[in-house]
Amino acid sequence: MTVEIPTVDLQALASDNRGTKQRATEAIRVGFGQFGLVYVAGHDIDFGQRDALYQEFLAFTARPLAEKKALSGSDIWFQRGWTPPNTERAVVAAGQPDFKECYFCAPMPIDAACAIEYPEIHANNIWPPNAAAFREGYLALGTQLHHVGEQLLDGCAAALSLPNTAFTQLIEGGPHVCRLLRYLPVDQAQLNAGVVWGEEHTDFNLLTLLPGGRFVNGEGHFCARPDNRSGLYLRTRPSAAAPRGRKVRGQPPEGCLVAQVGQQLEILTGGAFLATPHVITAPQSPEHSRVSCAHFVHMHSHKVVFPLPQFLTNQTLAAYRPPVLAGTYGIKTLVDIGLAPASAIDQLGYRHYHRLASIRRDETPTRTDTNPVG
Repeated sequence: MTVEIPTVDLQALASDNRGTKQRATEAIRVGFGQFGLVYVAGHDIDFGQRDALYQEFLAFTARPLAEKKALSGSDIWFQRGWTPPNTERAVVAAGQPDFKECYFCAPMPIDAACAIEYPEIHANNIWPPNAAAFREGYLALGTQLHHVGEQLLDGCAAALSLPNTAFTQLIEGGPHVCRLLRYLPVDQAQLNAGVVWGEEHTDFNLLTLLPGGRFVNGEGHFCARPDNRSGLYLRTRPSAAAPRGRKVRGQPPEGCLVAQVGQQLEILTGGAFLATPHVITAPQSPEHSRVSCAHFVHMHSHKVVFPLPQFLTNQTLAAYRPPVLAGTYGIKTLVDIGLAPASAIDQLGYRHYHRLASIRRDETPTRTDTNPVG
């Protein structure tokens, strides 16, 4: 089994040369099928502009706590604005919250109907005052990453011999969200206890785009990786030779992005593509932090999360049942990871039982019906 994560060149993916394009789609098939991850070359992301945005974000994280709290949207399940540390937790993390603070924005237009139906996950953006460069740089990077995601989803369709728009037709108007993250320094006691920056998990969306992060030293300056143990690690698909999968370090070639499969894409493909289990480990030097970005491409909230007809078998029916709306799927997951309250589940299904209850409560019986119908 190969342990080399493939690189997909977007220019090759768009090529009119059949052989060139086939090699690019094969890289997607192998990378997303075995690792749930590929590296992406041939994009237009300017890493200098990315780093400028990271500097703006670090300046925001240094603002007073009260100022950041004013931009923290607990009522919208932290899907916009600032998320405080120790808020989110991975589903299988045994209760350990992630050691990070985040800022969410939606770089793509909001679906007006979904803003009414799913107000928390289709919310308007929240921006800090006096931060035009932060806002503009953030929206620009998120939009660029989203377009990369669209190109890769076209490539996914080609890799699986599906119609060209098999996946991209599912995402227009989806609750796509871009997330800036600052992983916090951990102290020596936490390091000795095995604390990591982000517990092993899989993303619940369709596709995740990562433009790379920067380590930050104790003086607040970008620096080289502090040691060889820190960063992104992923778990490959289990096999006979490796029943638990193999832990592989995600270290993209210079200038490349990372693209990861989310749960929605795994389900749509009946498991042909693997939702990437991944963990973010902390360096062994307590003074270091890390800033990074992730763009999450989602299915439209009205689309059904279930294997596409081409991947329906008795096994996939059993593995990924029952069909569920992507909006409902998102609400359930946000409850699971601690961003939405458990009461959010009450939004699912019929919510107007109180109407009959109110009528019955206010009704004054005037007689006893001794001849009931039926």
